[in-house]
Amino acid sequence: MPQENNHRTCVIDVGGGLRDIYGAGVFDTLMEEGIAFDFGIGISAGAANLCSFLARQRGRNLVYYRDYSQRREYMSLRNVLQKKGFLDLDYIYSTLSNTDGEYPLDYSVICRNPMDLITVTTNALTGCPAYWHKSRYSQDDYELIKCSCTLPFACHPHRMQGMEQFDGGISDPVPLEKALAMGAGKIVLILTHPVDFRRTDDHDRRYARVLSARYPKVAEALKHRAERYNLALDRALELEQQGKLLILAPESDCGLKTLTRDVRKLQAMYENGLRDGRKVREFLAR
Repeated sequence: MPQENNHRTCVIDVGGGLRDIYGAGVFDTLMEEGIAFDFGIGISAGAANLCSFLARQRGRNLVYYRDYSQRREYMSLRNVLQKKGFLDLDYIYSTLSNTDGEYPLDYSVICRNPMDLITVTTNALTGCPAYWHKSRYSQDDYELIKCSCTLPFACHPHRMQGMEQFDGGISDPVPLEKALAMGAGKIVLILTHPVDFRRTDDHDRRYARVLSARYPKVAEALKHRAERYNLALDRALELEQQGKLLILAPESDCGLKTLTRDVRKLQAMYENGLRDGRKVREFLAR
């Protein structure tokens, strides 16, 4: 039976490229302990993490972050020349993830799982966030993850249903208000920077200048990403004080940037997530 509004449980994974191997560790512990939620909200790598969580495929995301990321098909300068983007999202979320892929996503389990999944993208025309429910996915059609993972500096916008989409973190980097609007009373928020990290807009404004000619609304949203992130994190800290939210964040980013492929650092970040995931059961039981 679904829970009443304001008593629903939610997990939010904000993504962060390969840094979100931390979130993969959190979810692997949650699967080990049999913990579930009413719904989850995922951005970029966070959406991919949540798909494996709903599919109950423990350890799957670890392989994608730590092992597959080393392949030039996954990310490389060659892809820039041949695929027009540093990341080949088709390779990651179709070639590897489809039924005939090397490590398929178990879509049948996702369908049977009562937990809903909200995937966040940024509309390339309006610069506004779009929130897509699990029903938008279908077997071997994971275009929605590709859209949510489309980083402006690493990929061209991804087209879905005739609309170009970018990474959801541009327009709603911490979708806390969306979770509250959907009736979440207990929220687990997974970050991939330490909790005292605050975004600055230096890099975003440089990328915005490049985007402004073709995607002016996205460029404008990017200029305000840091402000949105910081305000949402302040709100999350307030809710944590009230006992309504649990922030899971690494003590250190282990020297990882969005596309850092250092196996040792990735493994350390994953193990950090495994440990922190053990905080969730106590929080949900309060």
